[in-house]
Amino acid sequence: QVQLSESGGGLVQAGGSLRLSCAASGRTFSSYAMGWFRQAPGKEREFVGGISWSGQSTSYADSVKGRFTMSRDNAKNTAYLQMNSLKVDDTAVYYCAAGFVLGSMRPTDYTSWGQGTQVTVSS
Repeated sequence: QVQLSESGGGLVQAGGSLRLSCAASGRTFSSYAMGWFRQAPGKEREFVGGISWSGQSTSYADSVKGRFTMSRDNAKNTAYLQMNSLKVDDTAVYYCAAGFVLGSMRPTDYTSWGQGTQVTVSS
């Protein structure tokens, strides 16, 4: 399995931007499809988006489509989530995850998870 660690969260005003990073350890990072999820207090973990092992294919939840962009740099063992036009409703703990099913919205399809990074969007 690969070990994951997110960074880049913080406090931002509505309409602002943040870029989250997900650093992976291990030489097999490029074999994994990557997913981003988020979880707000009192809510279930929600799929945000997924990216293929090559980075050529992506999928997004309707709630973030057009505002969020996923990318990855396999040479750096890192995946990214660029978040623009942030809304208060985007406030959550964001998690990256590694798995073998591209774009799966089911957390159970992912075998490795990071510890999460808090994103807070103020009005």
